[in-house]
Amino acid sequence: MAGETGLFVYGLVPSDVEATSDAAGVGDPPGDVTVIRHGDLGALVSEVPLDAPLGRSADLRAYQELLDGTAAVAPVLPVRFGTVVTGPDAVLDLLRPHHDRFAAALAEFEGRVQYVVHGRFDERALLRGILDENPAAARLAEQVRGRAEAASREPRIRLGELISQAVELRREAENRRLLDVVADHVSSTELRPPSHEMDAVHVALLVDSDRANALVDALEEFAQQRRGLLRLRLLGPLAPYDFVAAHQLAG
Repeated sequence: MAGETGLFVYGLVPSDVEATSDAAGVGDPPGDVTVIRHGDLGALVSEVPLDAPLGRSADLRAYQELLDGTAAVAPVLPVRFGTVVTGPDAVLDLLRPHHDRFAAALAEFEGRVQYVVHGRFDERALLRGILDENPAAARLAEQVRGRAEAASREPRIRLGELISQAVELRREAENRRLLDVVADHVSSTELRPPSHEMDAVHVALLVDSDRANALVDALEEFAQQRRGLLRLRLLGPLAPYDFVAAHQLAG
């Protein structure tokens, strides 16, 4: 297959969307992004060598930057990262049978973008709070303090279990608090699984673009209220990865 090329498919958009001259695709050098159209739909694609490995961090970054940049100006249905087809006919084979379903989804996401809120507990503050509120954990912590690990194995295991349970309960509580704070500003939410044992919140939010400033203000107030216990990071605006994807709609 040396020298043969295929098309990397990024996402689906309304047919009137144009690829900008500075749009950069995956690969080294980055591929030129074009649009293949059928009816009311367009597919953002770029040419890639079929024998070239994909999956570098730079490729994932290019994929996300293209979709997120598109989402800022038009609805987009992300296609699973790494989807490569043989050519334009294969793209049309994706668009034709699912045209109405894709078009309806694009209409639903018109004017909406995704944000992700990711927060982690301050470990010292969290553990201090757990020990203050849990006498059993505090007693176990006192038992293991200053003792060799081998000589305090059982209480250490039990202490670890109690702390893990407490962290999970606090994580659930923080996610509920966050969802209450954003409820009036978003159209949909999706909880993400924790990516670290000290994760406090990890939530994807779908928001109307004209409500984004109000959402950011509410999240800033929430961050101030939880300051000292957790640190928040807000990512967005993004393509709606957590709420819709072309491969899901296509079954």
